[in-house]
Amino acid sequence: MGGSVVNAQSQKTTVAWLSVISNTSLVAGKLIIGMMIGSVSIISEAIHSGVDLLAAMIALFAVHTAGKPADDDHPYGHGKIENISGTVEALLIFLAAAWIIYEAVHKLLAPGSLGHLGWGVAVMFISALVNTIVSARLFAVGRATDSVALQADAWHLRTDVYTSAGVMVSLAVMWLAKQFFGLTLSWLDPVAAIFVALLILKAAFNLTMQSARDLLDASLPADEEQWIRDYLSHLRPTVHGFHHLRTRKAGSVRFVEFHLIVESAMSVEESHRVAEEITSEIEEHFLGSHAFVHVEPCDGQCQPTCLAGCLLSEVERMDIVQEINEA
Repeated sequence: MGGSVVNAQSQKTTVAWLSVISNTSLVAGKLIIGMMIGSVSIISEAIHSGVDLLAAMIALFAVHTAGKPADDDHPYGHGKIENISGTVEALLIFLAAAWIIYEAVHKLLAPGSLGHLGWGVAVMFISALVNTIVSARLFAVGRATDSVALQADAWHLRTDVYTSAGVMVSLAVMWLAKQFFGLTLSWLDPVAAIFVALLILKAAFNLTMQSARDLLDASLPADEEQWIRDYLSHLRPTVHGFHHLRTRKAGSVRFVEFHLIVESAMSVEESHRVAEEITSEIEEHFLGSHAFVHVEPCDGQCQPTCLAGCLLSEVERMDIVQEINEA
């Protein structure tokens, strides 16, 4: 399992660097073309890519830091840096969207002419193509390694794909209208920029909800907790039951803890072996997770919390109570 964790960390770092390099190139290209033809939608896209670049750098830092092993100051590891990264990236998107809307409204009130629209169409096409490829890779690695930071970065770029395509279409329509009908549809440029901003705001909201959730130590998804319950249920009759199941995430790292109920006559050595096997199975199923098991003897005192996870039938429980009373 150690080799898999190291390989996952290497993939995360490599794809994070890919995002930084691609975004740097796109920021430069969009900014140059946007200023050259005077397009506020392209300049807004350059700002958008600038935010993507900053997000990619934050993701790179987060991935590198989250990969560090636990230490004395951080006994639970550094995984939550990825959640913090995702939240910061989402806030950056909100700021970028607000700036784009401000500039677009200003352009609507004081429209100007655009030149060399073909250059704008070309740079938007290249941007959409590059970000489609890079975001697909980020999504693949982010989901495979359960990296919140990489998935947040992927959503940054996927949003850029849609907005770049929207700006490209608006510029193409303006170019065709001018070439064939002599119309100057200058209002399309700021309208496209506002459309960009609205898409960005939606992505920012989704990112905030996703990344901030684990900062509050929310439980694992229902299907993951159900897998744990089903696995423990299959260990009957060695395992009599379980209770106080608690789960949480820090970045891609899962923490699972619960009380395990076993036969009261089971030796300490045997109960320890059972707990170790369960811990290993859970940690193998959830890559990079940590499971903590507290073993308790079944004493027949069926409290409500114990009954909720009891794996014994009513007859078996009565037999245990009878054996304890006779002892």
